[in-house]
Amino acid sequence: MLLNKRAVLAGLLAAATLAAANSALAQNYPNRPITVIVPYSGGSASDLVSRVLFAKMSSILGQPMVVENKPGAGGNVGTAQAAHATPDGYTLLGVAAGPVTTGLMLYKDIGFEAKDLVLISPFASFTVVITASKKIGVHSVKELIELAKKEPGALNYGSVGIGSSQHLAGEYFSQLTGTKLTHIPYRNIAQFGPDLMEGRVQLGFAWYPNVSAPIAANGAIALAVAGDKRLSAVLPNAPTTAEAGLPDYKVDGWFGLGGPSGIRKDIQERLNAALLQALKDPDVLASFEKIGALAIGRDLKQSAKFWDDEIVKYREIVTNAGIKRIE
Repeated sequence: MLLNKRAVLAGLLAAATLAAANSALAQNYPNRPITVIVPYSGGSASDLVSRVLFAKMSSILGQPMVVENKPGAGGNVGTAQAAHATPDGYTLLGVAAGPVTTGLMLYKDIGFEAKDLVLISPFASFTVVITASKKIGVHSVKELIELAKKEPGALNYGSVGIGSSQHLAGEYFSQLTGTKLTHIPYRNIAQFGPDLMEGRVQLGFAWYPNVSAPIAANGAIALAVAGDKRLSAVLPNAPTTAEAGLPDYKVDGWFGLGGPSGIRKDIQERLNAALLQALKDPDVLASFEKIGALAIGRDLKQSAKFWDDEIVKYREIVTNAGIKRIE
């Protein structure tokens, strides 16, 4: 009996010691720079919004959050690398909707599974902007639909990759309008803007930062914003899709912070708290507005549900679009 009591006491002492150690580790986290893999190229919408938020989070956490761009395969390459990183909280992921929703559905071997990742929180939402090269001579959504129906498959649109939010936005547009468009996936989305200006690619169903340069240079026109409200701060003259005569076309994409699923819960909570605090900063919100982004932070439980709901939503779009699985 005495031995049993000693064993129980030893177990309780060990548990208390472990809990104290974990608490101390959490209090000391982070004690060195944090790398955040952004699975798209520098200058992309995901890259821009990440750098804005992570700069503020760095000041809150007391350590720099360093963006490492790892583009490729529509975001799958960087996402897979982060999913298999050491889960110590020092290698994180800029989570894009495409790889962790449609990517998991469309690719037989994407390099990771949903169970390999945790979503700390989504933090930015982008409304899709229907954009056309000035070279094709359309000035409204109505004119675009008319042209697309005259020449099925002749018009193309660019995206960051197969299964990305932009790809699905183009497919959804085709479904609603009874048109046929040709999808052009880009390895480096930075090339999309120049191609749009020159008419090598005619259309984009993209987030504002990815089309801002050709619009500003008068090489492209924003035909409509696929949300409930105009992007008044950046595209005051672009109507909503409802105003443009296509009320059912509402599409957005999101970006978040995550990492390998083995990250301890207390570190997840520390990161989540810092993220939500950063999203309250007026300078962060003003910078988001300038690039057409909306802040959308969630706590850990809400974030898990958000991801589950997004998978359900995109599965329906993929099924309706008839997009084939990539072997």
